[in-house]
Amino acid sequence: MKKTQLILLCLSIIAISQNIFGQAKKPTLMVLPSDNWCEQRYFMTEFDNQGTKQKVPNYKQAFQEDTELGQVITKLNSLLIRKAFEPKVAEQELKSIEAKTAEDNMTKSVASGAQIYESQLDKLRKRVKMDIIIQLWWKVNKDKSVSFTLEAFDAYTNKSIAAQTFNAPPSDDIMPVKLEKAISNSFDPFLGDLQNHFNDMHTNGREILITLKRWDNWDKNFETEINGEELSDYINKWMNENTINKRFNRTEATENLIIFEQVRIPIYDKNNNPMDAREFAKGLQKYLKASPFNYEVKLMQRGLGEAILVLGEK
Repeated sequence: MKKTQLILLCLSIIAISQNIFGQAKKPTLMVLPSDNWCEQRYFMTEFDNQGTKQKVPNYKQAFQEDTELGQVITKLNSLLIRKAFEPKVAEQELKSIEAKTAEDNMTKSVASGAQIYESQLDKLRKRVKMDIIIQLWWKVNKDKSVSFTLEAFDAYTNKSIAAQTFNAPPSDDIMPVKLEKAISNSFDPFLGDLQNHFNDMHTNGREILITLKRWDNWDKNFETEINGEELSDYINKWMNENTINKRFNRTEATENLIIFEQVRIPIYDKNNNPMDAREFAKGLQKYLKASPFNYEVKLMQRGLGEAILVLGEK
């Protein structure tokens, strides 16, 4: 092979490799103001959680009343897009779930008249099914310099996967410009942590939590024997057959309760739709409802990353 041809071949291989790398699947992201940022600016909603007062961020109010928030998040989203990431626009998603919220507000308990409560973050997670949530915080210092902090969480487990603080020098620039200047030379390590986390999910599966319980009026339990084996053993076998590389930890196993933590499931189902804990647990629900068990099983969901199965009735 001539030297010129060899050089052209090498260049072609490099170009193909770079193209493949550039087209690597990226995680779906959503940028939101941090809880602390919302607390400092009084964008919080208080609710009664079984007798305990809790506060959660009111993102809708924050976007409506803070003149800088939307601009700063728009700028951050544009910087993410330049790096080939796929941010979802939180403000637009919040607007689109207004009708759904109205429907939920009409749903009340027959016994007490109580209403269903979901935080805006819970609603966003259900609707968008993002892979990663990036929380943004900033503080303006006396000399007009600004400190920005980005912290990324796995949307399914709430585990922190990346965090970095960026500093913008003193200036009279508007906040989005300050943000761009602050992160322009040091954004890649943060994004690299996000991509590494997503790559790990592709290889080892998405992490979720599965809990199994029993109603107190059920005449069976997880130690009940079927054809010589305990029910808990059948459930364990199903988990072995349906998790990625049989990766899960059974951290609790009694006659009334089974907890599986660090359960690794496929990122996408057979139709290439994002899989969450509920979709995965549906398979176990169907398994337990079929022969030889024929049990009634109630399936509940807590966020994207936790599913609860209660055996005995619905």
